Amino acid sequence: QVQLVESGGALVQSGGSLRLSCEASGFTLDRLAIGWFRQGPDKTREGVACISASSGTTLYADSVKGRYTISRGDNKNIVYLQMDRLSPDDTGVYYCATDRYLASCATHAFHYGTWGRGTQVTVSP
Repeated sequence: QVQLVESGGALVQSGGSLRLSCEASGFTLDRLAIGWFRQGPDKTREGVACISASSGTTLYADSVKGRYTISRGDNKNIVYLQMDRLSPDDTGVYYCATDRYLASCATHAFHYGTWGRGTQVTVSP
């Protein structure tokens, strides 16, 4: 069974840090682009970071640039999202996503066909 599982979400104070993990089972992530998306209280899903299949390209939303870092683990099945200097605006459910033929970063959610169930990040003032 092909699936993605996110972990690492938590309640954290403003200014704090978290590292989210996205782990695959049933396939490997090393040849696929991976995107991280955030769904806030208004239910809109925003792309926050992406890493290409070769890891040569990383893209970030303006709202997280300089604070978030997406990277691949030594394990071919895991991708991380390091989040620093968190603020209440970062609160939301974070999803990782990919697609079986996606090698380059894509901004919009419709490019991604495989999604995890999400992990909750809550940043208190």
